[in-house]
Amino acid sequence: MRRRPRALAVCTAAMAMALRRIQSTDAALLREIYTDAIENQARGLYSEEQIQAWISLAWLPGVLDRWFREGDGWISGEGAAFAVRQPEDRLALLYSRACASRQGHGTALVKRIECDAHADGVRQLHAEASLLSRPLLERCGWRCSRVEAFAVGGVPFERHLMERQLHN
Repeated sequence: MRRRPRALAVCTAAMAMALRRIQSTDAALLREIYTDAIENQARGLYSEEQIQAWISLAWLPGVLDRWFREGDGWISGEGAAFAVRQPEDRLALLYSRACASRQGHGTALVKRIECDAHADGVRQLHAEASLLSRPLLERCGWRCSRVEAFAVGGVPFERHLMERQLHN
């Protein structure tokens, strides 16, 4: 029996979940998923002040628009979750509605983004992960290189700088 190359096997598994490319008409849906993910999953990990600052980014003009417009991304299910790669070596956004959490949407999206990057000749992906996405990325083989402080509207946060080597 012939063995499939590992990259092909991973890409095939990622395609088992119903994914579709993000379209220019999806901006409102992406904002809904983004806010739902934060409002309904961040409590206990972030303060109320941090949650409100983070959510505000969805509605500020231009903040998410460039990623939605210029990024390469996928939506899982009927608007359950999404991921955007922008630029080509960065997982810029990864969000899942609370009702779709822990159902494989995030894993399928991460694997799809990895496969796309690999097909584009990218050797390493990076991301700035929240406390929500770090465990998922680690389960997918990403590693944290360091933790970095930053602020959103003057509210302090920490993000986890993550990396993933893509193999041939």
